[in-house]
Amino acid sequence: MKQVKMITISIAATLLSSVIFLTVSLAQDEVKPSDTEAYYKAKCTACHGPKAEKRFDATLTDEQYLDVIMKGKKPEKPPNMPAYGEKGVTADQAKALLEYMKKLRSAQ
Repeated sequence: MKQVKMITISIAATLLSSVIFLTVSLAQDEVKPSDTEAYYKAKCTACHGPKAEKRFDATLTDEQYLDVIMKGKKPEKPPNMPAYGEKGVTADQAKALLEYMKKLRSAQ
């Protein structure tokens, strides 16, 4: 009987630690738009590249860029630019992302 109780406690402890580990790792994977560099790396690099060298039209004004960041854009062929305003990005955070992209581009 003691062995059954010990096994049950051991299984319960293993399950509990697994749930805690999974919860902590999921929380760490969520990057906040307020951390501009981390947000760019997590959300933007796949399409725009690590140096913002892809899909960046230098002829657009800042206002046009901010509009695209906030409202998204569906170009003639995919991938589409998501509407980050719908994902919780504020206008100030969008400005910070744009400035960060410009900084990356100028460092090339």
